[in-house]
Amino acid sequence: MVTRKRTLKFDEIGYWSEIKLDIIKDYAAAYSTILSKQQHPKLTHVYIDGFAGAGQHIAKDTGEVVAGSPLNALRISPPFRHHFLIDLDGSKVEHLRSLVGDRSDVEILHGDCNKILLNEVFPKVRFKDYQRGLCILDPYGMNLDWRVIEAAGKSKAIDMFLNFPVMDMNRNALWRNPDAVPKEGLSRMSAFWGDDSWRQVAYRKQKGLFGDDDIKRDNDTVAAAFGKRLKEVGGFAHVAEPLPMRNKRHAVVYYLFFASQKAVADKIIKAIFKKHRDRTL
Repeated sequence: MVTRKRTLKFDEIGYWSEIKLDIIKDYAAAYSTILSKQQHPKLTHVYIDGFAGAGQHIAKDTGEVVAGSPLNALRISPPFRHHFLIDLDGSKVEHLRSLVGDRSDVEILHGDCNKILLNEVFPKVRFKDYQRGLCILDPYGMNLDWRVIEAAGKSKAIDMFLNFPVMDMNRNALWRNPDAVPKEGLSRMSAFWGDDSWRQVAYRKQKGLFGDDDIKRDNDTVAAAFGKRLKEVGGFAHVAEPLPMRNKRHAVVYYLFFASQKAVADKIIKAIFKKHRDRTL
């Protein structure tokens, strides 16, 4: 039974988010099993959640309580050596702390994950010190800085799940008339992408009666270009084809990316994505 405080509003999630939680849980279990067995050299592996939330959600379809990714991670066996759970919302952080209790292997951090990850968490996960991490980046819209993604990739120590929020991008930046997009939308899109090269990806030129017109490209094209960027600029050796997460109207809400440094991680996630792919159709 959940005790709700008046100041706390639980996130209501659709079935596509429940699929995402299952995918992350499946991979986290395999990841922790493999790294726990590694002995030569012995590795320390940690779990990182940049948008941990309250630890629980409410299913839109049933109204039932659904365990979030942090609680799922805390139940993994063999366990992660340490857990870094971050959220900007103070009421969610407080509730998460009440669920976790006094565990020495959990560090719950209140604040902007863009700053906390770069300044406090990633520096503690260093490849040369035989440390590895699984990082979940499930932002509320485009509230993520590319520098975090790039730091994860170039560390060579971190596997990453990433919510690519194409619906929020379409609402706030990727308009059919790019000249009408507010400056705030352009700024947020460039911060997420890392620069303004997304403009060349999202639009193509087509000759019209009064000169060249900007024609918006489809979501799959934009997502594919971002996947290429994760490898060529972000520093990840392997980027699986993202899984489009669809709502009941079959519209893509976001793409779930997975990026890693090891071929075995890529093989595992492709099998997991394949298992869950039909559930997103």
